Amino acid sequence: MQRVMLMVTPDERAQLLQLIKNSQVFQLVGLLVADKEKYISNENVPVFSYSSVNKMETDYFIYSPALIQSANQLHGLFFPGSGKISSVQFHALLEHLKNTFIHVNDSESLQQLKTILDNTHDGMIVINQRLEITIFNKSAEKMTGLSREDTVGKSILEVMPNSQLPRVLDSGIEEVNQEQMLGNGTKIYTTRTPILDQYGRKLGAFAVFKDITEIVDLAEEVTNLKSIQSMLSSIIQSSEEAISVVDEQGKGIMINPAYTRLTGYTAEQVIGKPATTDISEGESIHMQVLKTRKPVRGARLRVGPNRKDVIVNVAPIIVDGLIKGSVGVIHDVSEIKGLTEELNRARQIIRTLEAKYSFEDIIGESEEMKFAVDQGKLAASTPATVLLRGESGTGKELFAHAIHNASDRKFNKFIRVNCAALSESLLESELFGYEEGAFSGALRGGKRGLFEEANGGSIFLDEVGELSQNTQAKLLRVLQENEIRRVGGTKAIPINVRVIAATNVNLEKMIADGTFRQDLYYRLNRMPIYIPPLRSRNSDILLLATHLLQKLNQDYGRNIEVISKDAEDFLLTYDWPGNVRELENVLGRAIIHMSHIDTQINRSHISLLSVNENKGHSDSLPLSLPYDEERSLSEQMDEIEKVILTEAISRFNGNKTKTAKSLGISLRNFYYKLEKYGLDDKVRK
Repeated sequence: MQRVMLMVTPDERAQLLQLIKNSQVFQLVGLLVADKEKYISNENVPVFSYSSVNKMETDYFIYSPALIQSANQLHGLFFPGSGKISSVQFHALLEHLKNTFIHVNDSESLQQLKTILDNTHDGMIVINQRLEITIFNKSAEKMTGLSREDTVGKSILEVMPNSQLPRVLDSGIEEVNQEQMLGNGTKIYTTRTPILDQYGRKLGAFAVFKDITEIVDLAEEVTNLKSIQSMLSSIIQSSEEAISVVDEQGKGIMINPAYTRLTGYTAEQVIGKPATTDISEGESIHMQVLKTRKPVRGARLRVGPNRKDVIVNVAPIIVDGLIKGSVGVIHDVSEIKGLTEELNRARQIIRTLEAKYSFEDIIGESEEMKFAVDQGKLAASTPATVLLRGESGTGKELFAHAIHNASDRKFNKFIRVNCAALSESLLESELFGYEEGAFSGALRGGKRGLFEEANGGSIFLDEVGELSQNTQAKLLRVLQENEIRRVGGTKAIPINVRVIAATNVNLEKMIADGTFRQDLYYRLNRMPIYIPPLRSRNSDILLLATHLLQKLNQDYGRNIEVISKDAEDFLLTYDWPGNVRELENVLGRAIIHMSHIDTQINRSHISLLSVNENKGHSDSLPLSLPYDEERSLSEQMDEIEKVILTEAISRFNGNKTKTAKSLGISLRNFYYKLEKYGLDDKVRK
């Protein structure tokens, strides 16, 4: 409120008093008269004499021209901080006051002004010359935590001790966008402005300010979002996978260098262009995903000017339930084909090279098997050549794996070779390799042999008794000189290979027959290990059966839990000429023919391939012959062998394959024996 002091004539006083009374801007302080004691007033207004005028706190002093002479006695009306109106200005001021009073007093306009101030998001505080708060809007209440009732009419320094409005009022200089911390911890940006009238006099000051706490938080959030966006962009750009991103309209918004390398399209050719731009054959998967909002995987397309065959995986980008685009990852099919072929080759090599078993996989608690395992462990600790001997199906290859894995060569290659499975010429080239041009069809540049492949590791020669005399000689050189010579080559290649050989035939008999080299036998037989047949370790049969049952359950997806007592009794009484391999075969056939709900193997489930299920096959064979001192042991052994062969051929009606299999010998060895004993006419041609 602006304080006004009047020194006017009675006629003027009545009109001015009414105007000021109706005003909400001006407050009448009192009337100034020459002699207060003689003045009579009916207006209920304070009256003051000239002598007390300098003590009054007044903003405006209005006096009449008719009282100029009296006014001069006030020595120019020097009111501290107040305005002075001359007689020339009086009537203009009166008209101005009338208009101002009428405007301010208009209740509708006043209400509009209050509504505007209270609904602005910026806080607003106004003070007058006496530092009293005259305006304090709702936004100011919210930011400061103070109410209008507790602030309006009070000194700004009482309400807000750190306010800078008094400084602005004193200096008259505006301060723009100043940062300030309020008492409640709210950070604001404020602009402070002095209020001056048309004559430059200071009437007060006001501040307009806004809470920047949310702005700072928003700025930090934006900074974090930019950082995340930058990081995601870097990830996409550095990815070796070809990536393309489109917006909800199917227009390209991002690709990476891998995409350019794959398709041949640059960012300038794709960004902002339809998703079909890079497709040379097929439909756009991006557009399909944008339409269905569902991901698509494994779609085949041709892309780029070179019509590159690719597989595409595309997923929608959905934010708050709205689809914002899609992202696709593109794979080169030719590269996938190459990798698949390489993987298949690697699998083949692994199947050939890896040693899968250890001594822990050898099942047996009998003294015979424990002794064989101890011998195997001893062999693993030395670099000596090992000769595994035993009937077919006893587990010679299992021992070979275990010996390699227990040796210091376990991290190197393990090569398996079945000497009876390859012809002589092919076996020689496979074992020792060949040079370019060694024979028709030889690969350009030649080929490394299996001994070279196994360098630093172990090579397992199964059925070593089936080697030809020529191959035996070359193998002997390898064992003696630790070097090989490729087929068709002249250069000796040094190698470091541990040889593990295995046989189920009588090498001593072959030496006597002249079919196996004695010097090679001495080299191979340096560390012989005899693996006992299953019939000689009867106590291991049920242990093995339980172990094999678990393996077969996994192979066939079954859940056979136990073997019945009658089935166990049969397993214990059977002779098992096929050893562990036959036991696994019998249990496997039993499981296959059982119902899926069965959990127990009974005797009825077990069937044998052999015609004679009784213990032993030699009931019709001469178990003993009278000693003939006129014939050598070899000749007498040959006679027994001939009888066994004749009986076996008769049992299987001359079927060569079944006969050789029942005897546990290879077809090559079987033919040799037929020729030796003149039994060719007894087999089917």
